[in-house]
Amino acid sequence: MSVQVLIDSIVRQVTVLIAQLATSGGIRAPVAHLANQVFLELANELEAQGVSRKVSADMFGMALRAYIRKVRRLSEAQTEHGRTLWQAVLEFIREEQLVSRERVLERFRLDGELEVSAVLHDLTESHLVFGSGGGRATVFRAATDEELGRLAQLPGQGGIDELAWVLVYRNGPLSESELGEQLARSGEPLGPLVERLIASGRVERDAQNKLMAPRFVIPLDASAGWEAAVFDHLQALVQTVCQRLRQSAPSELVGGSTYNFDIWPGHPLESEVKGQLADLRRRSTALRLRVDEHNQRHGLPRDVQRVTTYMGQCWIDRDIQADSAEKGENEP
Repeated sequence: MSVQVLIDSIVRQVTVLIAQLATSGGIRAPVAHLANQVFLELANELEAQGVSRKVSADMFGMALRAYIRKVRRLSEAQTEHGRTLWQAVLEFIREEQLVSRERVLERFRLDGELEVSAVLHDLTESHLVFGSGGGRATVFRAATDEELGRLAQLPGQGGIDELAWVLVYRNGPLSESELGEQLARSGEPLGPLVERLIASGRVERDAQNKLMAPRFVIPLDASAGWEAAVFDHLQALVQTVCQRLRQSAPSELVGGSTYNFDIWPGHPLESEVKGQLADLRRRSTALRLRVDEHNQRHGLPRDVQRVTTYMGQCWIDRDIQADSAEKGENEP
């Protein structure tokens, strides 16, 4: 049961993070797809770890047949097998050039009106599709490559280059189609995005024409790219915890430690405690530069280990008297 408590606690914390991201900067990002996305990602990951579908169905509290049907429904469009509904609808609108909502709903009637309407909403929110009119008479057309390039330069559309960069860095080498899947832009031309990354020196092509990134750095004063930095922090944390769970014995090379310091304004060690993150950044940056310099001089061997060190710091203002009162410690 301790594992179940841990899972529930992590879900709550991740939910807090998602809610914060969905409302950051005054935006209201769509979240209607999250339940299905979490189910499908978790089902796929369980299968990747060798868990049978029967056992996975039991873990979800579902009958095997219902579980298989749900995975299949979320993985593929019913009207066009082998592709997601998102991909199929986007490609259909591109092919038709100008198409009504009613025509789209009729084309994908086997997928359900609610599901197709949700995809249309997502496509218009992400500016891959433009809509005009209202109700079932709404007319849609796909954005052109030129329009997509202009949209990427508009305020509020920044950060996609950095997000693509960190995905290539963490998961590369990647083909353009694989990068498109990870960016949830399958079917969307990535040529302009990839060319920008290559021209800026962030991304390179290997001998197999796949994309790779030798390094990833978002400066502290960068005006764009915080999304990529958040993803990088979280993935580093998750990979560290997962690798530690797979180890049977303690290791000084893999793991993490959390330290809490109770201080206050005027505390003799206040500046030392609060200055730890800045100090670690300076030391780690200097070390990374030395490693990069050595690697550039001598080149990289075929087998390379990437060591990821994650560091984070925050502070929470606490009212000790209020905390004690809530616990009943000040009661007579």
